[in-house]
Amino acid sequence: MLSLGSGGGKSTKPSFVSYVTPEDMKIKEKEEGLRSKHPYLLPGEVVFCSANHVLKYTQEDASQRGVYGTLLCTNFKIAFISGESASQETAPPFRNKLLSENDIPLTCVDHIYGVSDEKKKLIIGGQVKSKYPSKLIIQCKDLRVFHFSLTYAKEEEAKKIFQGIVHHSLEPKSLKCVFAFSYCETASTSQASRKSSLTLMFETKEDWSMELGRTKGNCKVSSANEDYAISEKLPQFFVVPFAVSDDDILRFLGKGIPFWCWSHHSGCALFKMACLPTIQEDGISQKYMHRMLDAVTQDQLCPVKIEDLSSCLPALQDLQLSYNKFKQLFLIDSTTEFWVSDMKWFSSLENSGWLEIIRQCLMKAVEIVDYLESAHTSVLIVEEHCSDLCCVLSSLVQIMLDPYYRTRSGFQSLIQKEWVAGGHSFLDRCNHLYQKEKEAPAPVFLLFLECVWQLLQQHAPAFQFSETYLTVLSDSINIPLFSTFLFNSQHHRDTAMKSGHPEAQRSPLNFPSVWDWSLQFDCKAQSLFTNPLYVEKPIQDKALRKTSHQKHQRQLSLPNTLSKPSPRKGFFKEETDNLKKIFLGKRISKWLNPTESSKELYESWQRKPLDYQGLLLPYLDGPAVQVWMQRYLRWVPEAQIFGGGSITTVNRVLELASEIQDLQKEVERRSCRMNSSIAWKQVYSGPPLSARLSSFPFTATHAWSFKPAIPSSIRQGLGSVSSLADKEDDDSQGSGVL
Repeated sequence: MLSLGSGGGKSTKPSFVSYVTPEDMKIKEKEEGLRSKHPYLLPGEVVFCSANHVLKYTQEDASQRGVYGTLLCTNFKIAFISGESASQETAPPFRNKLLSENDIPLTCVDHIYGVSDEKKKLIIGGQVKSKYPSKLIIQCKDLRVFHFSLTYAKEEEAKKIFQGIVHHSLEPKSLKCVFAFSYCETASTSQASRKSSLTLMFETKEDWSMELGRTKGNCKVSSANEDYAISEKLPQFFVVPFAVSDDDILRFLGKGIPFWCWSHHSGCALFKMACLPTIQEDGISQKYMHRMLDAVTQDQLCPVKIEDLSSCLPALQDLQLSYNKFKQLFLIDSTTEFWVSDMKWFSSLENSGWLEIIRQCLMKAVEIVDYLESAHTSVLIVEEHCSDLCCVLSSLVQIMLDPYYRTRSGFQSLIQKEWVAGGHSFLDRCNHLYQKEKEAPAPVFLLFLECVWQLLQQHAPAFQFSETYLTVLSDSINIPLFSTFLFNSQHHRDTAMKSGHPEAQRSPLNFPSVWDWSLQFDCKAQSLFTNPLYVEKPIQDKALRKTSHQKHQRQLSLPNTLSKPSPRKGFFKEETDNLKKIFLGKRISKWLNPTESSKELYESWQRKPLDYQGLLLPYLDGPAVQVWMQRYLRWVPEAQIFGGGSITTVNRVLELASEIQDLQKEVERRSCRMNSSIAWKQVYSGPPLSARLSSFPFTATHAWSFKPAIPSSIRQGLGSVSSLADKEDDDSQGSGVL
């Protein structure tokens, strides 16, 4: 409401009322700019619905600040197109070619909340009424949170965009509705399918023979399931002991067969097996199992240890429940919510149980490694379907024992062998189709990546790929384009490729593989996938190895070794690491203790010279198992550190590598050998360290305004700052700032 003065000394009552809000004036100013902006659409992508004048909020308390733009829903993603162009300072250090900063793949939507009259309500697919909320909150599987206001959009547009987003992202759909099919039908063959030449896809008999020869395995490649004659769940080719016949495979449709995974240099090997179906005559199943075990021992000339995962690891339902609690710690809506959750950070983290599940998987993998490495005993991993936690354990064991799988091409080949060819149900576990009658979803593959990250952050020089590579790989799971994560088996994929083209004269669909990273990132961005700390070959000089062998890095920290309690438990402490050890040490008695043989393995490994190309074992004590900071905290502004964080070391090495490369080029130029055959690979060091955030390269350098102080509403409830050190959380175990 505005008032006009009368010109005299006496003021009058307001005589003018404005019916145009400031927001309306801003919308009109930008309306012409919005009309000129069009979404970037991939081949086969079509727009279902859109709404103009949508306000995208920033994560600020009660500020209601944001940017206006157009909200769209396509058959691939939810997109927000802003009327403001992003500056170089706020743009991400590297971008995905398929998705912009404000794009959400439909399969990446986790939950949608509607806010009406300041009440937040969970939106369930299939139960949407004609009304639409004034505010839309979208939580993504990659932990991003988007806030959209539909208040200033036209009523018809707001209703359509709300119903369209809910329908296409939360309601059950058929496989043919996934965007990959539209993309492959429209894109050229070169765009759709380009596989890495260094990655074995394990789709042919030659790939299995090559892997069998590399590890010197004493088994045979079986083609009994060629053209999926026996089982649709099994790959066409696999490796089994010589004594296993085609009739044995046919008898129970592949169940109860020891499938070869990897061979140790001592002659023992790693196998996995699906449980036999329930049989009334127990004598038949026992006789059959004894013959399969005899087949393993006959070929490997080693005893066999059976590991039944159902008795030592959590069920898939428990895995999903634990992760649901864990991810809530990072789905932050506002600054206030962050500080409130931070006060109970450690207790909430422990109650989720997610880090404990990671620790259990690593511990079980170490036990299997001990049988193979120390006892020279073959191991047979048994699971109901041999395609979930069995894949996690077999992959971790091979990474710990074989340095080839710690290279990028080897790691990708391992995923193809154990997960894709191994029949992991990516479509069902990731719940891409929202089919409620299907098996329960569970983040099994994400659990594997979490375990690999623990090894990477503890032994960085042993891995050729970087933390950024693992984070991007976890994001790619929820992009409905790659055949790697889109099907439940190789037969499922092959059938889907052929059924799209019933005419004989047309070629089958070619789905792109996730390993063709050029579809998502340019060469400069892909350079961040390489770990600059990677030690390609072991150092030969023993003296150098001893000097680089830091005692505290190799010290065995067993779970039953408690830290000495501090005389003072507080909210803020000078040493945050000591607080973590105190907090976790008091609960460490609940954890499983390693076996005596595992302790001997650790002690033997500790006495040997440091070799990043040899055996690799994880540290399993409480403080050593950490939160994957880059993945889970990259979108939380309050958790960022300017020029700091664990990424600082890697970034500094990248800068040095870039400087060395420039110097080498200058030497080449001055020596007049410009025609040299040396091919320099571009090294991207990014912006200066002082301008980076700890979540580099996923967040912009100066995208948010930080609030270093605790909000006054919380400070009043806590009392004076000096008294914070004496306060404890609800469990009286202490808490701290992350």
